[in-house]
Amino acid sequence: MTDTTTLTAGPGTVAEWGARADVAQASLDHWYGTAPPQRWHNSHPAGDDSVFNYWWLAHVVDVRLDAWHRTGDPAWLAEADAVSENIRQRNGGELFNDYFDDMLWWALALLRLHRAGGEARHLEQSVALWEHVVEHGWNTTHGESLAWRKQSLHYKNTPANGPLIILSARLHQLTGDPRHLPYAQQALAWLEEHLVEPDGFVHDGVNREQDGRVDVDWRYTYNQGLYVGALLAVEQVTGDASLLERAGRTALTSLTALGDGEVFGDEGDGGDVGLFKGIAYRYYGLLLDRLAAVDGAEDVRERLAGFVRTSTDALWASSVVDGHLLPGTDWRRPAGGPMPYSALLSAIKATELRARLEEGRPADTRLA
Repeated sequence: MTDTTTLTAGPGTVAEWGARADVAQASLDHWYGTAPPQRWHNSHPAGDDSVFNYWWLAHVVDVRLDAWHRTGDPAWLAEADAVSENIRQRNGGELFNDYFDDMLWWALALLRLHRAGGEARHLEQSVALWEHVVEHGWNTTHGESLAWRKQSLHYKNTPANGPLIILSARLHQLTGDPRHLPYAQQALAWLEEHLVEPDGFVHDGVNREQDGRVDVDWRYTYNQGLYVGALLAVEQVTGDASLLERAGRTALTSLTALGDGEVFGDEGDGGDVGLFKGIAYRYYGLLLDRLAAVDGAEDVRERLAGFVRTSTDALWASSVVDGHLLPGTDWRRPAGGPMPYSALLSAIKATELRARLEEGRPADTRLA
């Protein structure tokens, strides 16, 4: 069994990374802030703000909750709630849109809000989103699983099924409602049958063009992180230790399949791509917590913790501009050209994880 204290990096590190996490959080408003209801420009320098990035905002809720967990400052919890309300306001007062993955990300953020603050409305909204997604997106095309969006019910992918598994397992764990767990288990079985390679690498989707083909060229950290998160969520309610082994295999495979073993590579300059790394860091962080209680997992945990350190060191060496963090999609070099705030969200997630790692502090169970 690995003692958490063996992962600390030395005197001064805790304060340094806590301060960097504060800077990272402040950088979102510094570089991208604008007047409500927009609140944040989509890119810096500011360009086209016509696109409403519903799922990016769900991850703003997540990072503000991370700051609340680290600092205990109730202002961060209030800010997370305000961002969640901003999503609904900008979405015409509605919870729902056409993308099942988008809705699931907000549902997960709402569940974290409920577990942090205890407000019933957040749980009610999360459940309402789950019910809507299952009613409109779950089907038998290419196997029982969740579609990506309402206009493409034939197309099944990891970005939709991964968060469905996580949300379904967590709702079951919290509420005991028997409706939820079967969807988590079926979607996980489908994902492993269609999109997970023997070495643990996770592909993006299948049947996009209604020809049954797997998109093997779409190789993203997003999918690895989601599969790890799905395995962890189901393991929490079933106690199946083999799920942790599979999660560790996928995480370690990704470090070299999608990076050089020390930092993830550039996954592209599209706006959504900026958030992909952050999803991997979020769930790899939860894996590190879980493995701390597992005998024989020392090597996996040390390699993952080492990667968090080398990659966040690279991030902060390349991406500080005028005292604030402004990362690109490759943390080994400075950002070039307009950058979406999705890329900064990934950097905030990674920095918050690094700060938590140096403190030896596991994720609060309210924020799992």
